[in-house]
Amino acid sequence: MNTMPLPLRFDWTLMRSFLAVLERGSLLGAARHLGGSQPTLGRHVAELERQLGVALFERTGRGLVPTTVAWSIADQARAMADSAEAIGRTLTGQSRQIAGVVRITASQIVATHLLPALLATLRAAEPGIAIEIVSSNTISNLLRREADIAIRMVKPEQKSLIARRIGNVGIGVYAQQDYLRRRGIPRTAADLPQHDLIGFDHDDVIIRSFRALGLSIERDAFGIRSDDHLVLWESLRAGLGIGFCATWLADREPGIRRILPELAIPSLPVWLTVHREIRSSARIRVVYDFLAKAIPVVLT
Repeated sequence: MNTMPLPLRFDWTLMRSFLAVLERGSLLGAARHLGGSQPTLGRHVAELERQLGVALFERTGRGLVPTTVAWSIADQARAMADSAEAIGRTLTGQSRQIAGVVRITASQIVATHLLPALLATLRAAEPGIAIEIVSSNTISNLLRREADIAIRMVKPEQKSLIARRIGNVGIGVYAQQDYLRRRGIPRTAADLPQHDLIGFDHDDVIIRSFRALGLSIERDAFGIRSDDHLVLWESLRAGLGIGFCATWLADREPGIRRILPELAIPSLPVWLTVHREIRSSARIRVVYDFLAKAIPVVLT
């Protein structure tokens, strides 16, 4: 007679420590998040592994690396955590509130000039959600939980990530009014190389855009060069030359004027990305849905 295998018994309270280590990427980060100690978190994870009979993390010189088994139970662990939070909220009469931390990564410009105003609205509606912002122009690796949600201009290729295109960023040519009074206004794209240009140091995207317009320029054409987007923006605002900027940002800045609007500069797509395994998290879903609706309003 065939019998069904008995369900594996384990202390499900240890899942809280496991989930914290998984999401924070280290024992130290998990301890800070939970307000505990690294040794305690380490013992919790080791005990859970013993009870489950599997390795959840590989111990390496770089820290703890989640195993395939860890990722396979991550979604269920988050569902358990959300259920526990829901019970607590119900018993305290706060069943509608969602609490926890959500970590967002975005480019410097988006993190500095777009997100704060939006997050003020979000926090007013969901005060229980704390937001951590990773300001970086690099492609943050959601697979390693450097962030919960990413706002990027490049679509990720990993199949385990869910990417939603939520809009486009228009790019225009801009200069500060004092600069234009000093140097004059370029009438055609062919006039641009005769001006002080602001551009990237190593990234060749602007050079390639010029070439697409039939103009050949090199890196030396940029009198101000930096790969820091905030430096480029502040250089433009200071009147150091003509730069290339997102229309949603430059069009609202006093003293900045758009020139050569007829230039067909390709827009950049905006992708909102989340890991497939954490889309069931209530707090992450709330932030994700909010950004998906709020960001396109700013970009238009």
